[in-house]
Amino acid sequence: MRVLAVIAAALALAVPAALADPGVTDTTVKIGGTVPLSGPAAAFGVVGPGAAAYFAYVNDHGGVNGRTIQYEYLDDSYDPTKTVQLTRQLVQQDQVFAVFNTIGTDNALAVRPFLNQLKVPMLFAGTGASSFADPQSYPWSMPYLPNNVAEGAIYGRYIVQNLPKARIGVLVEDDDYGKDLNAGLRKAIGSKRKIVSTQGYELTDTNVSSQIAKLKAAGANTLVLFATPQFAIQGFLAANKLGWHPQFFVSSVSIEPTVMKIVTASTSPTFAEGALSIAFVKDPTSPRWAKDPAVRLYRQIMAKYDPQGRPSDVYNFYGMAVAYTMVDVLRHAGRNLTRVSLLQAATHLVEANNPFLLPGIVLRTSPKDYFPMDQAQVYRYHKGFWTPAGPLVPARP
Repeated sequence: MRVLAVIAAALALAVPAALADPGVTDTTVKIGGTVPLSGPAAAFGVVGPGAAAYFAYVNDHGGVNGRTIQYEYLDDSYDPTKTVQLTRQLVQQDQVFAVFNTIGTDNALAVRPFLNQLKVPMLFAGTGASSFADPQSYPWSMPYLPNNVAEGAIYGRYIVQNLPKARIGVLVEDDDYGKDLNAGLRKAIGSKRKIVSTQGYELTDTNVSSQIAKLKAAGANTLVLFATPQFAIQGFLAANKLGWHPQFFVSSVSIEPTVMKIVTASTSPTFAEGALSIAFVKDPTSPRWAKDPAVRLYRQIMAKYDPQGRPSDVYNFYGMAVAYTMVDVLRHAGRNLTRVSLLQAATHLVEANNPFLLPGIVLRTSPKDYFPMDQAQVYRYHKGFWTPAGPLVPARP
């Protein structure tokens, strides 16, 4: 028996220990993702540097469970084909542990099958596509933004409750992003208000002037811009050129203060006055948050870890908000970090203390509900700033 015990012990030593998941060592964890540092949605690109700055801050304060975070973000120019190529590089060559913060609906959808086939966590993608949060078919992929259908419905309910004479014209991006927003708007409005015209655009279009002219000609007095920043700006400018002053609604991805400053500088200081949207992160440029601890921390982090970045760019702030949630999930995944434990933490998220989000917003997930963000607040553009126009509202379809 003693001889058998010795042999068994020797065999156990001869068998190699189970290999750790890629991207994890005792002292580091490597994550990666794609952002559009160039291309038609380049305004979104700084979410990469913003997140990287926050991770650097966390690393200098001990990291997560004894590990520092290595974050690699690559420029896909908002081109889904490039997103696929670069994501394959991150996983197969660069050996990242998880893919984080992929920006864009079509981009995220393009890499989802590949990442789920390999069981690589794809967390907090920059999309609110209703089809993206599909735990049954794609259990390894989770978005961060509110459900796009829900956002469209918020605008629809606001119009029904507050604009009895609204005749609605819609400019919509011709992809899953725009279609979801439009579907939510239409469902909430039903037969209570009239959509007089809907005009689509492609990301390859050079401008949307003809679409805006058709919406005005249809008799719309309410213009809903379901558009990314470049085309939202064009929508405002085209309306101004036509001498048209409708009630504007702008999808939440396009209300960054720089976007609105371009609009007002190119039209007049009051042209966008009263425009409506929704928000879920604080605006570090607003006097309302001037003394807020999270905004002060944000400015300190930007100054130290991203000195070339612009603190006035709220997409940097969003990058820190989503990075905070990623750190939270890594922490709850534990010291014995695996892709399975990370997914377990991500699908049991209850985060009520993210300082970058608006007060009262709680992020929640479950194995059957992958949309963390189920609250938002209607905001109105007033005297150069987005200001609250009501309480938190449900962000559910």
